[in-house]
Amino acid sequence: MSATGRPDRLSLWHETAGDDWTPRPSLPGSTDVDVAIVGAGYTGLWTAYYLAEADPTLRIAVLEAEVAGFGASGRNGGWCSALFPASLDTLAATAGRSGALAQHAAMRDSVAEVLRVADAEGIDAQAAHGGTVVLARSRPQWQRARREVAHARSWGRGEDDVVLLDAATARARLDAADTRGATFTPDCAAIHPARLVRGLARAVEARGVRLYENTRVRRIEPGVAITEHGDVRAEVVVRATEGYTPGLAGLERAIVPVYSLIIATEPLSAATWERIGLRERETFSDHRHLIVYGQRTADDRLVFGGRGAPYHWRSRVRPEFDRDTDVFAGLYATLVEMFPVLAGTAVTHAWGGALGIARDWQASVGLDRTTGLAWAGGYVGDGVSTTNLAGRTLCDLVLRRESELTRLPWVGHRSPEWEREPLRWLGINLGLRAMTWADAEESVTRSPSLLAKAVAPLLG
Repeated sequence: MSATGRPDRLSLWHETAGDDWTPRPSLPGSTDVDVAIVGAGYTGLWTAYYLAEADPTLRIAVLEAEVAGFGASGRNGGWCSALFPASLDTLAATAGRSGALAQHAAMRDSVAEVLRVADAEGIDAQAAHGGTVVLARSRPQWQRARREVAHARSWGRGEDDVVLLDAATARARLDAADTRGATFTPDCAAIHPARLVRGLARAVEARGVRLYENTRVRRIEPGVAITEHGDVRAEVVVRATEGYTPGLAGLERAIVPVYSLIIATEPLSAATWERIGLRERETFSDHRHLIVYGQRTADDRLVFGGRGAPYHWRSRVRPEFDRDTDVFAGLYATLVEMFPVLAGTAVTHAWGGALGIARDWQASVGLDRTTGLAWAGGYVGDGVSTTNLAGRTLCDLVLRRESELTRLPWVGHRSPEWEREPLRWLGINLGLRAMTWADAEESVTRSPSLLAKAVAPLLG
């Protein structure tokens, strides 16, 4: 729970969700259902939504340790994008060119599907389908931007998918300091993540799904989810726990939680936004190695986040890890460096949370027919739309429906376990530090980082 014990204080998004965060009742005792879903974030709720829509007779229970939308689903950067954590080349190595392109197309479709459902269900997610602009602000970044577009063209991806912008065109969208150009894709919408996840929770309940909050699952076994309040027996048990997965017995090394932290400014004036841009509420980043991301909110704040917070020993996830004053200060300094007009602007909210990373940096979804255990996760921070694809795919798998979705290359993929400590702690934190050093190296040499090239295979 948050430091105050109140979910509405977790982040800007939680505070402005326009919803009552009073927990729903806990599981009253042991019960039997057809499908038990562990986790009431996007993955669990999308899965419940599509299952209940496809077969209203199914008995579905969603079990949540805190409240729906407590984790990454309620406090992320608000990008509903077509980004997938495995590259086309990585996917093609096992699924071929057609399989890789099918995965990419499914991700593009998922952006539109999220917005369609929000509209159909009357969920005010404050969405703006403005695309993403990724700036190049140095010579090495400009080289990476050009290579990215050339690589996309080699896969047959046209200007409707991703395009290279020159300096003037890039600045017309987002006028950051030292901009040399950018890449742009239309396949992203800025959203209010907590409004979306809370709306989904209401939508699944309206379809008869039982949602039990304050019900922590201790262990998942074939045919049962074992909670502190009783056992939930089911033909299929879905693990939808992402960065919280190490808290389940026996899954301590399946996923690592890595923290991403975010700040939000006070609402900016129209004159300030006229200087910055983002007139279509584009989401934005740049081509540095240590990831940063941002968006313009519906109430004209600038939300800006990034990696850099350390991985914590033995995959611990604790409320105090959500806030790191050094990282927040670094984010503010980076924001002002990019947009000098923001110097002195007040930061009204600062928060963080854990995202999930598999050992091979590949997201996956699947259902083991022999055990009835299903899963989805490893989104590496690209989960807002990927979870929707996971929910639709799990629906088809549970209902034994062969479809284009169940033939996608991420279905059934099994990532190896992470190393034991202390190797895990050392490796992840060195990798995070290396990305910071790589950016510093490029600022000095004005050439692509040799360090980044060396560690890239270890970081997906």
